[in-house]
Amino acid sequence: MSLGSLASLACLFTIAGAPGVPARAAAARPCGGHAGPPRMDGRGPEPYAPDRRDTERMLSEMRRRLGALRPGLRAHTVTVPLWVHVITDGQAGAPEAAVTAQVETLNAAYGGRLGGADTGVRFALRGVTRTDNQVWFHQPLANEAAMKQRLRKGGAETLNLYVAQFGELVLGYATYPHWYQNNPKLDGVVVDWRSLPGGSLRDFGKGYTAVHEIGHWLGLLHTFENGCGSPGDSVDDTPPEATSTQGCPDRKDTCPDLGDDPVHNYMDYSHDRCMSEFTAGQAARMRDMWTAYRVPTP
Repeated sequence: MSLGSLASLACLFTIAGAPGVPARAAAARPCGGHAGPPRMDGRGPEPYAPDRRDTERMLSEMRRRLGALRPGLRAHTVTVPLWVHVITDGQAGAPEAAVTAQVETLNAAYGGRLGGADTGVRFALRGVTRTDNQVWFHQPLANEAAMKQRLRKGGAETLNLYVAQFGELVLGYATYPHWYQNNPKLDGVVVDWRSLPGGSLRDFGKGYTAVHEIGHWLGLLHTFENGCGSPGDSVDDTPPEATSTQGCPDRKDTCPDLGDDPVHNYMDYSHDRCMSEFTAGQAARMRDMWTAYRVPTP
């Protein structure tokens, strides 16, 4: 599948047990309508993530853009304008308190207050919209273009976070910064409302799905990118890992060199209770990607 046809889908958190998805833990419990949330046993493969060549182009272009900047123009702190678009079916949907808690969780995670590095990235809520639309609510992937074109606000620097409800397979997905130029209307992050803080998704209800997806929106790759091979996720201080983490193990070491797997990193697939950190290298990468793509300098 080409990046042109699915350029908006950077990251898909999926659940084991679906057709075509390798089983990881227990099978998913199907969910339809208001029958209750799916059973989340692990985050699965992401078929629409960028391939190695697209990643290499992104990083090469980032380095070129940064190299062309005048000294002192690289961002050391970033304040991201944030719009949250809550989609409901008229009854179910994210309550106001959950949205407020999600913004607080973003600032805590990116500020290093839960562990790891202070990334220098902060989120300033500009507004919240609420839209009653049953079709968008239950099928945000299939209706992505119409939903985003109607609701999206701001330019490349503005994070639009859409909150709806997926079926049994998906927790969230995001766009990468270098896709904005060709698809500005599709830029943003979409998450399941039940993944917000206090949400009903077992093991994934602390708000870290949005933290993870926004990491992609700011230019981070998974910590398990390219397995044990170079360049991994292209960040020097995240140890390589051969496979994504499922659950919350005490430790995991899938590559022979450079230490244990980063099971607590927000860009792995661990359960929410296991996630707590970004690294200093990831922080620098996000700020550089912001400078290169989100706030382009003439």
